[in-house]
Amino acid sequence: MRNKFYEIENLHTDEKYLYLTVDHQPYRIRWADCSRHLLAATKEQRETMVIAPSGYGLHWPLVDEDLAISPLLKKAERFEIETV
Repeated sequence: MRNKFYEIENLHTDEKYLYLTVDHQPYRIRWADCSRHLLAATKEQRETMVIAPSGYGLHWPLVDEDLAISPLLKKAERFEIETV
């Protein structure tokens, strides 16, 4: 079996960002930097996403949008997760 491209977890969204953890590192990416389809999507459409089993990318079935992780990470910023 082939190894995964990335280990992707902890996906969540808000009005401005897609948040995800890739290979145990937290990132956030502005919707404006993801795609025009996702920028224009509703909250429900953005929240309905699927991680490719290979870890290569993400799929949003309600807007039929697929994005590879490598290009997203080039536009992403790393950030520290605040703990309470």
